[in-house]
Amino acid sequence: MRRLGMVVVTLAALSLLLAGGRPPAAERGAVKVALLVPTSGPLSANGKDMINGLELFFEEQKYRLAGREIKLIIEDDEGKPATGLTKARGLVEGQGVHLIMGPLSAAVGYAVAPYVDGKKVPTIFPIVSSEDITQRKRSPYIVRTGWSSAQPSHPFGQWVYNNLKYRKIAMIGYDFAFGWEVAAGFQRTFEEAGGQVVQKLWPPLNTPDFAPYLAQLRRDVDAIYCVFSGADALRFSKQFAEAGLKERLPLIGGGTFTDEHVLRTMGDEVLGVVTALHYSAALPTPANKKFAAAYEAKFKQVPSYYSEGTYVAGVALKAALEATGGDIENVEKFLGALRQADLSDAPRGPIRFDDYGNPVQNVYVRKVEKVGGRLQNTVVHTFPSVSQFWTSKPEDYLKNPVYSRDYPPCRHC
Repeated sequence: MRRLGMVVVTLAALSLLLAGGRPPAAERGAVKVALLVPTSGPLSANGKDMINGLELFFEEQKYRLAGREIKLIIEDDEGKPATGLTKARGLVEGQGVHLIMGPLSAAVGYAVAPYVDGKKVPTIFPIVSSEDITQRKRSPYIVRTGWSSAQPSHPFGQWVYNNLKYRKIAMIGYDFAFGWEVAAGFQRTFEEAGGQVVQKLWPPLNTPDFAPYLAQLRRDVDAIYCVFSGADALRFSKQFAEAGLKERLPLIGGGTFTDEHVLRTMGDEVLGVVTALHYSAALPTPANKKFAAAYEAKFKQVPSYYSEGTYVAGVALKAALEATGGDIENVEKFLGALRQADLSDAPRGPIRFDDYGNPVQNVYVRKVEKVGGRLQNTVVHTFPSVSQFWTSKPEDYLKNPVYSRDYPPCRHC
């Protein structure tokens, strides 16, 4: 009798395999999700925001998606490409993770991208914004739920020319790909509208004293456009005000300059600063109010775009798992579902993916105001459904070099 039962079970399993089916989700074990993020080093505070956002999402789902348990594995990449690649190898080859999320650093993103592509590991980039990740060096195994560096800058350049009536601008920003790409997107559309970028200064990451750069900034301009984040944004804004420039030269910039991760510790020196990004904690939509309230209740601070980025990555993962019945082992099927995921109710607003794996999403022009005794990025204008290619056809956009320190050239400098 026992032998007959074993035969029946074996035949049932064999018929399931022959039919191309899989065991029910609950019998397939946990889905292993790796978050590759800096938990030490200068980027650790932003990394903590990323962890908070993802943990909040998984806790809301009770660490179960599409009937399967979620096992979250967090690894410290230290913000270093070599470390990030080593940790990615360990996660894939040593721990057998089904999916990688992260990293934060663009340099780490570029380092791990060829590896996950070669290993065919589904990967979600919620923060890394390097243009070529979803352009010239795109991978079918990487879907970006965040943004491309110039995506908010393109509409912002045109908006600044038309609405703020600025005609001449000096730029100062990070001397690596992120700073170049954010600034270049703004320069392109600002100059296409008729404006002139007349100066570019590139301080290195972690510049302790901006005085030499502040002394070089041209005074015969309508505004200063800056690209910084974290401690650099905090130091630059304070030193800019202390140098007596705040009253003479308006500050505008890339969205990370006043993102909530640093706005929490800034003072009145940034009041009135106008920036563009795909998220603001002050966004008055029902979905964002719910998310921001839950985040602040748990972590005692407003969410940053780093927090919302990983939260949305969790939303995308849930949608893809539910669409495939939890079948993340079928990589092609899962990735197809991920790229078709319905993210119409994300905290930042509706999201869909283009054919290159990058979000088409709203971009918000934000102005720093004090509301209820606290600084916030008040949304003053919304650009709906912004593509990474702005108004260009993808094939035309990709004929140009990737944005860099010298492209577009500074013709008016």
